[in-house]
Amino acid sequence: MLNRIKVGVLASGRGTDLQSIIDASEKGMIDAVVSVVISDRRDAFALKRAEKHGIPHYFVDPKEKKREEHEQEIDELLKKHEVDLVVGAGYMRVLSPWFVKKWFGKLINIHPALLPSFKGTNGQGDALNYGVKITGCTTHFMDNEMDHGPIILQAAVKVLPDDDRDSLANRILEVEHQILPRTIQLFAENRLKIEGRKVRIIPGDSWKDKYKTLPDVLYCEGY
Repeated sequence: MLNRIKVGVLASGRGTDLQSIIDASEKGMIDAVVSVVISDRRDAFALKRAEKHGIPHYFVDPKEKKREEHEQEIDELLKKHEVDLVVGAGYMRVLSPWFVKKWFGKLINIHPALLPSFKGTNGQGDALNYGVKITGCTTHFMDNEMDHGPIILQAAVKVLPDDDRDSLANRILEVEHQILPRTIQLFAENRLKIEGRKVRIIPGDSWKDKYKTLPDVLYCEGY
């Protein structure tokens, strides 16, 4: 195994994507360890998950602070824990240009839709309401626009006739829990090269050959 990179996770909610990273790390699937978890919500269950696994975790209160002041506190914690890669895993705040610029190329996000379609906080519901037949999830490097930066991995999920938002979101989430750890491993192996709007993935092993895939899911090249 390579030297393990240190991952800092930003999360606002339940932390299931965080859990997928922790599980992959503990199973030795990724050359990475979660070194810190930071939330903008005191009651985020992601903090409980971090506590359970002995991971340093912090609530950084955004109230009555300018956005950059709040993010400077986050930045200090990331530096304190010597983070190599920052992961937005259900983090519901838009990061400011200075933070994105400082961490660009080392700052990734996961979104529950096939970008550039259905940006924002309700990607699953918006896809369902629009009537698409296929949706999915995307990992991407973050830039100054919401859900916009260079795409790393995508996986497509069928929308079933009887889906409601929860059933669709749960099926997408299963796939998120695959492509997010995979993206971290590609980063750890230095196989991601940003070339303008595109991310070139240097050829190597495939998780489709190593781990179980889900039926009826289309995984992009690089997975």
